[in-house]
Amino acid sequence: MVNISEQAQAHFGKLLSQQQDGTNIRVFVVNPGTAKAECGVSYCPPEAVEETDIRLPFNGFDAVVDEESAPYLEDAEIDFVTDQMGSQLTLKAPNAKARKIADDAPLIDRINYMIETEINPQLANHGGQVMLVEVTKEGAAVLQFGGGCNGCSMVDVTLKEGIEKQMLEQFAGEITSVKDETEHQAGEHSYY
Repeated sequence: MVNISEQAQAHFGKLLSQQQDGTNIRVFVVNPGTAKAECGVSYCPPEAVEETDIRLPFNGFDAVVDEESAPYLEDAEIDFVTDQMGSQLTLKAPNAKARKIADDAPLIDRINYMIETEINPQLANHGGQVMLVEVTKEGAAVLQFGGGCNGCSMVDVTLKEGIEKQMLEQFAGEITSVKDETEHQAGEHSYY
């Protein structure tokens, strides 16, 4: 579930040696499965461990994960890196914003997962997002843009050169095209 590098384990060991006996770390996700998901690490004293928590043993301590965060921490990695700017912990949780799905999940679920984890984070930089409306019998993925994408003069380029290429490659043989059904209206919300 959560992989903690040797360097990060050593760092946590030093920090935990200065805490009360039995203190571990807690790894968690706030707002899991949403665009506002954020991961964190905190101290977890013995009295803060719940019966439903999952304990992952590491070198000299446990990583404690609450039941709700667990599916969103699949493939998560914690590392401790040092460079010319100093040292820092890094936490990467690729599934924090959307629960990881199986490779054989229904097509609509796999498309929605791709949108939430790959496409919308890129569009969010411009205040936009996209959602899947349907997949037609002919294999067209029909999308609707919102936020800053609605009315943006670059939406056609974003659709054809970005999203469509990416989706046709990832879902080759399953979808034939990507269409936009948004009624675009330029306005103050649009990013230019």
